[in-house]
Amino acid sequence: MSNLQTLVFYATPEHDCSYIEGQLATTMFVDPKADVTLPIYNQLSNLGFRRSGTHYYRPHCGACKACTPIRVLASKFKPSRSQKRLLRNNKGLSWQYQTPDFHEDHYLLYEKYINARHSDGDMFPPSREQYRSFLVEGHSSTRFVEFSMEGRVVALAVVDQLPDGLSAIYTFFDPEYEHLSLGKYAVLWQILEAQNLGLPFVYLGYFIASCQKMSYKTDFKPFEAFIEDQWLDEQTMLEIANTCK
Repeated sequence: MSNLQTLVFYATPEHDCSYIEGQLATTMFVDPKADVTLPIYNQLSNLGFRRSGTHYYRPHCGACKACTPIRVLASKFKPSRSQKRLLRNNKGLSWQYQTPDFHEDHYLLYEKYINARHSDGDMFPPSREQYRSFLVEGHSSTRFVEFSMEGRVVALAVVDQLPDGLSAIYTFFDPEYEHLSLGKYAVLWQILEAQNLGLPFVYLGYFIASCQKMSYKTDFKPFEAFIEDQWLDEQTMLEIANTCK
């Protein structure tokens, strides 16, 4: 059985960075043949790794440290005034856990979302095969959270439940309901769910100070960032991240 000390890691050749124009990036992956148990997955998350499908990875870009792992201190989180307003505005939403399998209505919602919101990104054009490999082929800890309004599924959050927190893998929603800020609402829901479960953290992936699409992540306070192999408080993280713009 694998453990953190016996894992083998591979680094990709340099490739164009998906977030910073003109930059080259390198990604470190865990050996895809490794048996990544839940305790190992949690250890990897504590070292700044993320999961995409069956792959566990983190940036490995030498001098550039712009991609900063970030996690919310759920146990200390209190919603701001605007976040309380967002929760009130979405009182009409209901939610339920759904099996992390392929559901055609989920895929059609994902396809609609990618076409409308990310036609310039790596996930365009969407396909059922790509959707399966990205979100359905996950980990035993994975949960799908459906958010519905008047019986219609309007958003889906893919979440991994780790021993020390929830890991927000991906959220997509119906662009027709963009005015409800469902992406931010899903993050709030995960933080409050972590509190209900007695879990201290919600892992939000990577923050890049110069990437506008990621700016929302620092709205959820307090948070920590993994920098120089340690989790640091938000003020220190922002000071360092701003030097990499």
